[in-house]
Amino acid sequence: MTVGSSTKGICTLEFGEKAEFETKLDFQSVIGKNQFIKKLEQQLIEYFNKKRTVFDIELDLIGTDFQIKVWKELLNIPFGSTKTYKEQAIAIGNLKAIRAVATANGSNRISIVIPCHRVVGSDGSLTGYSGKLWRKKYLLDIESSQTNLF
Repeated sequence: MTVGSSTKGICTLEFGEKAEFETKLDFQSVIGKNQFIKKLEQQLIEYFNKKRTVFDIELDLIGTDFQIKVWKELLNIPFGSTKTYKEQAIAIGNLKAIRAVATANGSNRISIVIPCHRVVGSDGSLTGYSGKLWRKKYLLDIESSQTNLF
């Protein structure tokens, strides 16, 4: 995974290589860690070791107003739960925006922390995950296996 931060917080956590990250975001990165990256690293370790269900990390959301609204709504999906794209569109107050919601979810640059993996098709099927569907299933499996922790 590639992680990046600004002076405000984490701005990207993506599956892929550094070169892909720089090309997508159109800037050069500096290798190293700051307080945000160190905190995220620790919280990810806890998440994958089934000791964390909620992330408490500063985020710097870079996107359109609509994308940011969609991403913030993703943060409301409880750990171990899923929501459909339709339910997410209703939650942001725009039932007709189902496709736009799906597109915004696909543009989420902060995987896992902003849990777009918790959004599924209306029939419950795993659809649309830029990190690949096998990763989406893996993350949902992690969460379903530890929903009784807290």
